[in-house]
Amino acid sequence: MKVDEKVEYIVTNDADGNPLTGEMNYRLHLSADIPATDFWSVIVYDSNTQLIIKNDQLWPSVYSSRKGLVVNQDGSVDIWFGPKDPAGKENNRIQTIPGKDWTMKLRLYGISESGIDQTWRPGEIEVI
Repeated sequence: MKVDEKVEYIVTNDADGNPLTGEMNYRLHLSADIPATDFWSVIVYDSNTQLIIKNDQLWPSVYSSRKGLVVNQDGSVDIWFGPKDPAGKENNRIQTIPGKDWTMKLRLYGISESGIDQTWRPGEIEVI
């Protein structure tokens, strides 16, 4: 069943409970069963200003309809965060800025029941 609503996950800390910082490299794993029937997006905000982070990317985000998005064989997606491009992961990466803490927002649009009742949850952001 499709529900025409949006769900938003806001993450401020890594899997160990530490604030997300621009110096570190991280990975977010999204399982193959993402309950977004329209699309999903991951975007990074500056923790201090709560504005979209200003970096060298035109738009600091990764989203389901992004051209060149790398999807794993099982249908899951890994999103990478860090100050430098990891080799071969450029299309799934959001650049962070050393010296700046950040917040990640995952938005699901046109969500199914597992998104509404929260039986589906995104993975945690892990330090790489």
